[in-house]
Amino acid sequence: MASICELNCKKADIKYPTCWEYKVIFDVNDAIDDKILEIVGNREHKKNFSKFSKNKKYASYDISVLVFGDEERLEIFSAFKHCAKYVL
Repeated sequence: MASICELNCKKADIKYPTCWEYKVIFDVNDAIDDKILEIVGNREHKKNFSKFSKNKKYASYDISVLVFGDEERLEIFSAFKHCAKYVL
C-alpha cells in the first residue's frame, strides 16, 4: 500500500479529453448563467444547481466541462476562482 508521501510526489494520471467537474458557489445576485458562459465559452458543458446556503445568500452548482488537457482544466478553474465566491 502506498503512503501519503509517495502519492504526493506523483502527478495524477488524467486521461484527456474528459468531463471535469467543478463545484462553484456564487452569490445569488450574480448573473450566474452569463458568468458560466463567459468562462466555458463554446465548450461542451452541463450546469446543475446543487443547493442554496442556509440563509440563501449563496447558490452552489456542479459544472461539468469537456476539457482536453491540464492547461485548459486549470485555466477554467482559475477563471471560476476570479468570479465566484468558492470553487472546488
